[in-house]
Amino acid sequence: MTSPSGHESEALLTPGEVAALFRVDPKTVTRWAQDGRLSSVRTLGGHRRFRAAEVHALLAQSSSPPTS
Repeated sequence: MTSPSGHESEALLTPGEVAALFRVDPKTVTRWAQDGRLSSVRTLGGHRRFRAAEVHALLAQSSSPPTS
């Protein structure tokens, strides 16, 4: 499926859904977006949504064991 902008539809997550994945408060997720750690898009109503693929990549990166 293609959106009017020509991009394929992406799965989007709410701040609450992202917070549940990382086990943090939703306000922390909003702060990450403000700091540029996680990109977000705004709905027509002004609410933040996060790209699921980016969130899952960050989650995988943060849960992987450190390499030495």
